Amino acid sequence: MPRRWTKSEERLRRKELKKLYIENNMSIGEIAKIMSLGQSTVYDRLLRLDITPIRSKKLRFNNKRNDISIPKDYSEKLSEFIGIMLGDGHLTPTQVTVTLGNKEESYVRYVTRLINKLFNIEPKVITRKGGYHIVYFGSTVVVRWLLSMGLVFNKVKNQVNVPSWVFANNDYIKGFLKGFFDTDGSIYKLKFGVQLAFTNRSLPILGSLHRCLSLLGYNPSNISQFRTYLTKKKDVISFFKTVNPANAKHQKRFQMLLS
Repeated sequence: MPRRWTKSEERLRRKELKKLYIENNMSIGEIAKIMSLGQSTVYDRLLRLDITPIRSKKLRFNNKRNDISIPKDYSEKLSEFIGIMLGDGHLTPTQVTVTLGNKEESYVRYVTRLINKLFNIEPKVITRKGGYHIVYFGSTVVVRWLLSMGLVFNKVKNQVNVPSWVFANNDYIKGFLKGFFDTDGSIYKLKFGVQLAFTNRSLPILGSLHRCLSLLGYNPSNISQFRTYLTKKKDVISFFKTVNPANAKHQKRFQMLLS
């Protein structure tokens, strides 16, 4: 049985623990690592030394983080992120995730940098069996903010649409098209040319994609089987020059098909 602390030892331990837990706002897990103790031991010491546990003030309590910034203004980069989310993104009550393919390592890095620039956070990346990548970060504040903008937990069931502010200027429109095409677009060869396809099972999104393309002066096809297309050669070339997709797989395929 461990011996009882003396009064002076108790004062020193209380001072040390109070500094770490309250002044430095460390979590019980972080303190346990520093002190080489179990988390339950640290918790017991808090109670023993009459230090009230304050989980709600910790950095990642319920994924509510104090180290994340919410963009103050709309921007082309934010519009691009919205395009990514409406393409291959997903929301849960506590997390933001983007699922990318098994040959998109450079684009994974691009998306992590974009998230870092927008929200001042370094997202995590998980590589699943088969090489698929999941880029994610936890923040209930960001999730609620995206929901307030019109994003939803189930894009198909709720038939989500593009936030209205995206149509405010051409830069926002180009940003949105870039993010969406990079994640949910495709390019392939036809018998007499090259075609871009924009695919989504939310009809409001497809309607907004058609509107975005038209506002930039392109000639999108009518919506058919959850797709709209760009087929005219001048539109395809202009799209890659003006919108300039960031996903290397699209750029490589474009150069190969065009040549």
